[in-house]
Amino acid sequence: MRIVTLSLLVLWTLTLAGCQSKAAKVKQLQDQYNAEYPPYAKECLEEDNSGATRLLTGQTLTKEQMADLEAKKKERDARCKPQADRLAQLQKEILAAQQ
Repeated sequence: MRIVTLSLLVLWTLTLAGCQSKAAKVKQLQDQYNAEYPPYAKECLEEDNSGATRLLTGQTLTKEQMADLEAKKKERDARCKPQADRLAQLQKEILAAQQ
């Protein structure tokens, strides 16, 4: 009987320790995501809306202006893709750790 009780106590302790380390892992991943997201958002998500603003106000853009806006968008997308991929991976890790 003592062996069964001791075994259950050990099993319960290991389960509790596993839950605590799981929670710590989730917190660490969330902290990492929260640290990396603001610089990404500032650099990559706050787009130059000048083209959209001009279109909404009725101003027409020349082909050169449209090409310039498109080139800037492609450059920003290429520059920001690694950061976006990293953040997406962190989100997947957070979700997996929460399971």
